[in-house]
Amino acid sequence: MTSKKKTAATSSKAAKKPKSDAKKMPKVGDTKKPLIRVLIADDHSVVREGLVSLITRKADMTVVGEAGNGREAVDFWREHHPDVTLLDLRMPELDGVGAIKEIRSGDEKARIIVLTTFDGDEDIYRAIQAGAKGYLLKDAPREALMDCIRRVHAGETCVPVHLAAKLAQRVSGEALSDREIDVLKLMAQGKSNKEIGSALFISEGTVKSHVKAIFAKMNVISRTEAVASATRRGLIRL
Repeated sequence: MTSKKKTAATSSKAAKKPKSDAKKMPKVGDTKKPLIRVLIADDHSVVREGLVSLITRKADMTVVGEAGNGREAVDFWREHHPDVTLLDLRMPELDGVGAIKEIRSGDEKARIIVLTTFDGDEDIYRAIQAGAKGYLLKDAPREALMDCIRRVHAGETCVPVHLAAKLAQRVSGEALSDREIDVLKLMAQGKSNKEIGSALFISEGTVKSHVKAIFAKMNVISRTEAVASATRRGLIRL
C-alpha cells in the first residue's frame, strides 16, 4: 500500500512538471514588437493615399486613421491615441500648429511629425515650439520618412540638418513683435502707412517706427523685399 502511494505521488509530480516547464518556455511570437500605430492628417486625398500605401507595406507599422483637416486630426487622435501622427502644416478648419497644441493639451507626450511643403524658419519654429517632435518636407526620401517615424516613436527628435540650421537661425535672430507682424500683413496688402495706422488704430508716425524696426530686424531695405522675405520664412501668408 505504501509503495502504491509513493508511486502515485511520484506520478502526480511527474504529471505536473511539464505544465510548470511550459510556463517557463516562451511562446512563439511573445517577443514580437507591437506595430507602430500611425495617424495621417493631410487635406489632400492623394497625399493621404500615398502615405497609407507606403506605411502599410512596412512590417512594423500600421495606419489607424486618416484626417482631412486639423479638426478631424484632433478628433481622430482623441479616439485612437496613435503612437505617431503625421500632420500637414496648413490645413482647413484648424492648421497644423493649432492641431498640435490641442492634441498636446490632452497628452504632452504625444509624438507628432510635421510633414509639409513649407520650409520657412518661422514655420519650423512654430511647429517645434508647439510640440512637434519631427519636421520633414514632403519631398524627403521614403526611407527618411520611415526612419523619422521610428525615431520619433522611440522618443527621439527628428529634424534634418538643413532645417535645423534654419531653426537655429530663427531662434538666434531678433523676432518680430506681434504688432510688427500686423504691420507686415497690411504692407503685404499694399496699404500705405496712413491706411495701416487707421486699420490698427495707431498714428502714422508709429507705423513708420514699426516699418523701420521691421527693416532692421529682417535686414531688408524695401517693403517689397520685406514682404517677400516674410512670406518665404512663413511669417505671413499671402
